[in-house]
Amino acid sequence: MFKKILFATTGSPVCDDAARVAFDIAGKNSAELTILHVLGITSKGFKQTVIDVRTGEEVNVDEDYIDWVNEELKTTYEKQIKAHTNCIIEAMSGMPHREILRMARKKDVDLIVMGASSKNGDDEISAYRKNIVGSTLQAVAKAARCPVLVIGRPAASFWGGFSNIVFGTDFSRASDSAFLFAHKIAKNFNCSLHLFHALDINYLHSGKIQDQNDIEDKIIEARKKINKMYVSKLKDIRDYNVEIWEGIPYVEIVKFAREKFCDLIIMAYNTREADSKKMQIGSTLEQVILRASCPVISVNHPDKAIDV
Repeated sequence: MFKKILFATTGSPVCDDAARVAFDIAGKNSAELTILHVLGITSKGFKQTVIDVRTGEEVNVDEDYIDWVNEELKTTYEKQIKAHTNCIIEAMSGMPHREILRMARKKDVDLIVMGASSKNGDDEISAYRKNIVGSTLQAVAKAARCPVLVIGRPAASFWGGFSNIVFGTDFSRASDSAFLFAHKIAKNFNCSLHLFHALDINYLHSGKIQDQNDIEDKIIEARKKINKMYVSKLKDIRDYNVEIWEGIPYVEIVKFAREKFCDLIIMAYNTREADSKKMQIGSTLEQVILRASCPVISVNHPDKAIDV
């Protein structure tokens, strides 16, 4: 299913969890794996310099330095590369998200793998405490034509493959692409598929507290929508079920995935804004990425989601 995979990395330990999953998926699918490291934006003028992501020092960018970075990446992932020889290492300067997207288009990759944070040490911890997903990931998720798999926590890297997946929906148009990809995964890997909707009881009627009867009516309505929009298209999938929970959406989907021992969560990139390029990554998806104990796939476009 995955013939070409792009793994975006800084080459630092913070990307080790994402690397574990990227190499694992590539190996199991006999896929070509491109390991991409973007050095950063070079300064203008006669001397081009960047800030080294590992040392924080200013360095001159020339062919020798890029060759050295390539060798460092080979050393960092030496064991994985020996086990999976179909790897290409690319190092270049530029705006990280632009180069990742450009490389993804150039290679026509089926999947981008990233970590939720590209920062080290205390900065990384601070990012988790503030519940912020890295700006590079936000920019890539907005514009990527293929699904983006994100490893948000170390626990998510201890992964055994696709066998039990959950598709989270709010019935928006953006969720249609995520469903197409979830269907594709379930069909190709013979997975159990959970169709999940979290009824956001905080926003049903302008923040007013809802009567339990009203909530239950909404749950019945949501189940009907799932049956009409998704279940009717699952004739080739036998092992599936429908779940409607009430509460805070990101809390409920993370809790559901944990209780069902799911190894993958698939959601739409943005489910509230028609022009997703104008928005930050959706808050529900952002929170799921940072809290889930399994990998999370963000789907923004249907290009690589349709099963052909």
